Parts: sequence; C-alpha cells; structure tokens
Amino acid sequence: MLNETSHNKWKYTLQPEDEGKKYEEILKRRLHFSRHLLQGLKQGERAWVDGRFTFLSTRGHSGETLSLALQAEEVANIEAEPLPLHIVYEDDYLLAVNKPWGQVVHPTPRYPRSTLGNAVAWHWQSQGQEHVFRPIHRIDRNTSGLVLIAKNRFAHQQLAWQLEHGWVQKRYIGFISGQITENSGQIDGPLRLVPGSFILRQVHPQGQKALTFFRVLRRYPAATLLEFDLKTGRTHQIRVHCQSMGHPLLGDDLYGGDTALIGRQALHSFSYSFRHPAYGRILTLRAPWPADLLDLTRALAL
Repeated sequence: MLNETSHNKWKYTLQPEDEGKKYEEILKRRLHFSRHLLQGLKQGERAWVDGRFTFLSTRGHSGETLSLALQAEEVANIEAEPLPLHIVYEDDYLLAVNKPWGQVVHPTPRYPRSTLGNAVAWHWQSQGQEHVFRPIHRIDRNTSGLVLIAKNRFAHQQLAWQLEHGWVQKRYIGFISGQITENSGQIDGPLRLVPGSFILRQVHPQGQKALTFFRVLRRYPAATLLEFDLKTGRTHQIRVHCQSMGHPLLGDDLYGGDTALIGRQALHSFSYSFRHPAYGRILTLRAPWPADLLDLTRALAL
C-alpha cells in the first residue's frame, strides 16, 4: 500500500505477500524501481523501516512501513530564463505545463534558448528549487498542449515504466483536411525516417510500430475535428498517420496540410492520464485550447 509522502519521504506499507522478501526485491518486482534507482538509494542513509535506518538487503515483514528519501539534491542542467509558463499542475514529484505552439521543449544546438526547459528552470529557481529538466515526453515545436515533467529521478523512472507498459493515456485533438466517413478507427502504420532526410517520417513496413486510435468530434464542410488516442509515441506519429489517410492536418505544410486558415499544424495535446508515481492514484490533466484553434473552429464553421 502506497502512502502519502511526508517530510520529503516516500512511504510504502508492506503487504502479506511481501513477507520475508528483501526490501530491494519488493521495490524492484512489485513497485518497478529500476536498478539504477536502487543503486542510488544505497548511497548514504536513504531507507528506513518504522523510523529506523535499514539496508535494502534486509528482509521485511507485513505491516512494516518502508520510507525512502527520493529527493536527492541535484544541480539544474538548463539555463534559467524569465519566460511565460502556463502551469496546469505541480507537486513535489511532477510539473505539467501547457506549452504554446512555436516553442521547443528542450534546448538544442538550433534552439539553444527560449525553450520550455529554460522557462521551467526559471520557475524552479524562483521557488528556491533545483531540478534536472526531465520531460516524460516531448511534443513538436508547433504542436501546443500538455507536457509532463518529472522533478526527480524516481518520478521519471516510474512514468517511463508506465509509458512502456501502456499505462499512460495521451489524447490530442486535431483538425484534418476533408471529411472521413467513419466515426472512429485506428491507424496501424509503422514509421521510419524518409531515406536521406533527418526530419521527414513515412509509413513503411520496416519502421517502428506506431498505433493511433481516432474518433470524430465534429465535421465541417472542408475539415474534420478528431480526437487521437496514442498507443505509441513516435516522432510525428499523428502527422504522418493523417497524411497516410489522405487527410493531412490543417496547417501542416511539412506533410501536405493546407495553410490557408492556420500557419502551424492544427494539433493540441489536451489530456494526459496516468497513475501518480508516488501516491498511486489516477491523475488526469487537461490543457485548454489555444486561441488559434478556437479561431480556426469559427473560421471552419462559416
């Protein structure tokens, strides 16, 4: 049983099925702690049982409370910049923000400044905190919406495990050109880089598995509003899958989308649902629509 954290310690109450097992085994097998994370917990006094320091190699008993110090001191890895930041949710483990389109998530040689990472570093610095910038996932520069960021190694590892095992539900809304007859469906199209390109992707049998579910939210005379449920998280997945249907996203000039009504791909990451890494409860976060997509709905309805 997971308990709420207190005094910067994460707590777990051992269950009958944990009887006689080593704490390290319980954390690894039952709670999905990575080997790297467990190694870090063995450095210094970072584990206690019922208030007494313990080694993770000790065997536990049902009813004991195992406490771990997961918030190790860190040095920020990104330069802080005073940039606007729309915070959707924050606690000791996670930060979720609504990223505007046009902003890169992480600094790169091409975009070294004014990124989401720079804005987050400034926010944490202003709160007297230092964390390594660890986005759980990234969205394209011209895609708007939710980005989830782990505030420590534990949260990042736990959420990466959930992503790998399909426990995270990521939903997007997007406007595609033309109308489709079906009300829902799926696109199962492996993706790979187009030969000779470092950017363009294509559906190809030799690509990485990519699965997108969609359903129609509204039909317009020349476009359709879809909700996308991603089962994999490949680069440009929704954009390429829409192109493969013959209905590219509006504004997506890289994949053949019409730019008459909007100057960027009409795609927004609006919902993110997962199990909180420390508390175990399901958390669903949503990001409001940006102004340009609201303007697009009005223009399409004319």
